[in-house]
Amino acid sequence: MVIGTIKEIKDNENRVGLTPYGVKELVDAGLEVIVQETAGIGSGFSDSEYVECGARMMRTPEDIVKECDVLVKVKEPLPREYNLMEQFEGKTLFTYLHLSGVDKRLTKILAHNNITAIAYETVQDDQGKLPLLAPMSEVAGILAVQYGAEYMQKKWGGRGLTLGKITGIPSSRVVVVGGGYVGATAARTAAGMGSRVKLFDINQEVCDRLNEEMKAYLGPNLGENFEALTPNEENFDIALKECNLLVGAVLIAGTRAPVVVNEEQIKSMKDGSVIVDVSIDQGGCIWGARCSSHSEPVYEIYNKIFCCIPNMPGQVSRQSTMALTAATLPYLVKIAKQGADAVIKESLEGDGRFAQGLNAYKGFITYKSVAEDL
Repeated sequence: MVIGTIKEIKDNENRVGLTPYGVKELVDAGLEVIVQETAGIGSGFSDSEYVECGARMMRTPEDIVKECDVLVKVKEPLPREYNLMEQFEGKTLFTYLHLSGVDKRLTKILAHNNITAIAYETVQDDQGKLPLLAPMSEVAGILAVQYGAEYMQKKWGGRGLTLGKITGIPSSRVVVVGGGYVGATAARTAAGMGSRVKLFDINQEVCDRLNEEMKAYLGPNLGENFEALTPNEENFDIALKECNLLVGAVLIAGTRAPVVVNEEQIKSMKDGSVIVDVSIDQGGCIWGARCSSHSEPVYEIYNKIFCCIPNMPGQVSRQSTMALTAATLPYLVKIAKQGADAVIKESLEGDGRFAQGLNAYKGFITYKSVAEDL
């Protein structure tokens, strides 16, 4: 079994599918690994490090897809990579796919070429959690606040505020929508900096749990900075009108994100407010959200600053790649040693959790919401 990884080509995407450590673990397990030259440079990993860990380096992505049985990536194949998928018939792709939020041609190409497409973001563990989405969600939650803080500055058209606590001055107000990994991490980061944070989630149990966890995490001095609550027309509208930063973090696994902040609510926000929609890789959960990029990170609607970069963790690539490899490696070893078909069969005969990651298989779209979205 041959495992391959190639250089990511998305705008300013510096992560790579495998670290040298990950390569060593695979080689020690008796597997062959091929890596595209310079694929790890953006994450601080040299070609020589990969070679020392047992990888064979190849020059082009075409060379790798022809030879490997399993292709490990970070982001979904882009239109410039669709030709690679045409050469990858009957093999296994292991990456973030977010098929509900990307070009529908990719979904059709995966099915047409009988590719076994396993999406990191829909694989579940035995508790029903999303172990391969969690590490990047934590990174994205932190970065949503850091990016928001940047664009709140006057040079970007923001209100000229910080997210920190300044003696004698009212703290900035932050609204987070969604209490999953991204939302909880964003709220914790902003509250820890000194902002007043309101997190909204439709699940009261999630709100109760986060209120307890944040009190323990933030301590007596900062604990009062955080409140999680379920939204109603009054409390949500008031919070949006008062906030300086809005973070969208709504997730329904494998499904296009619902729009939970409407146009009128955006209009009601203060001019210069910043909106960071982390749900953009699933279509966005805030009215007006559309994909931006690291090269062109922001745009304005109704004098509000939108930042909707789908691959924010690509800018903290070393930490992100290390965290991603640590999460994916046990699954990858199992797929490579047993074969994707055997692992999928084993999952389906058991609790079915791993098989939730299966988005395309033997010519069929196997994830219901993705199929319905075509």
